[in-house]
Amino acid sequence: MRKFILRRLMLGVIVMFGVALVTFFVARVIPSDPAAKWAGPRATPEQIAKARLELGLDKPLTVQFGKYLMDLLHGNLGYSLRTRRPVALELMENLPATIELVLISTFAAVFVGIPLGVISAKQKDHLVDHLSRLFSIGAVSLPTFWIGLILQLVFARTLHWFPMGGQLSTEIKLTMEIPHVTGFLIFDSLITGNFVIFFDALWHLVLPGITIGLYPVGLVARMTRSALLEILNEDYITAARSYGLRDRIILWSYALKNSIGPTSTVVALSIGYTLVNTFLTETIFTWPGIGSYVATAVIGLDYPAIMGVTIFSAFSYVILNLIADIIIALDPRVRT
Repeated sequence: MRKFILRRLMLGVIVMFGVALVTFFVARVIPSDPAAKWAGPRATPEQIAKARLELGLDKPLTVQFGKYLMDLLHGNLGYSLRTRRPVALELMENLPATIELVLISTFAAVFVGIPLGVISAKQKDHLVDHLSRLFSIGAVSLPTFWIGLILQLVFARTLHWFPMGGQLSTEIKLTMEIPHVTGFLIFDSLITGNFVIFFDALWHLVLPGITIGLYPVGLVARMTRSALLEILNEDYITAARSYGLRDRIILWSYALKNSIGPTSTVVALSIGYTLVNTFLTETIFTWPGIGSYVATAVIGLDYPAIMGVTIFSAFSYVILNLIADIIIALDPRVRT
């Protein structure tokens, strides 16, 4: 297991190096002058030249890339050209709101997607199976931005059941003090006893949570069904049935346990996909997370912020993939 994890870590390091290499040179190729943006819109040529020296843009690309790698190893993602604040600090400030959406999608994938896949496999070629497959294919195929806009149109604009967007109502923002303990609004309002803010935040979380959770639910349901159908034809399942064990025990205790490998991989990768997929959802619902942050950075051509979000997303993918590999490697057959 130790050698297996070390191999995966080395592959992850290679992937991160490739991402850093691509993001660095793409940012240098794009026709824009970071020094001019750093100096300001009315900067003189002397001020732009000084900014170029301050940012180290006067050095050769190889030297700049070496410094960029060293900064990444120390957790330094550079400074935003727009706010002149550390990108890592701004990511930490916007990350909790995004994690709330990611957690919603993860819980939905595990507690809705897996049971849906199990029921679909058990009722193969029946009405329940057909409806489950139809839902799963639709959830995976429909564009996220379209789902978000339809939910806004139906449940916010027409029925007025849920708010159009944002994390809190405007009235609460103006009249109440927003708690800041961990950065997670729902958790902070709960531990401080601000139940008005707590329920209002939950109410605002429903539509973006559904939008971001449909894809992992459909994906996990499809993978669970496929894995279970293959396992249910194995000899040990036939032997368990011949012993007179109940179908429920065979399905949930024996078959599902052996399908955890591919399912856990899909869950882990769907978390990474959701982390990136929230960018568009947050823009639609004006959610104050990393998505809104990177959208503002793109509009303002804030390359350090864009590169920082890219590196963070890639690192999250590598870590989640490593976790999935470790879960699968609990089976000795995989390690060999």
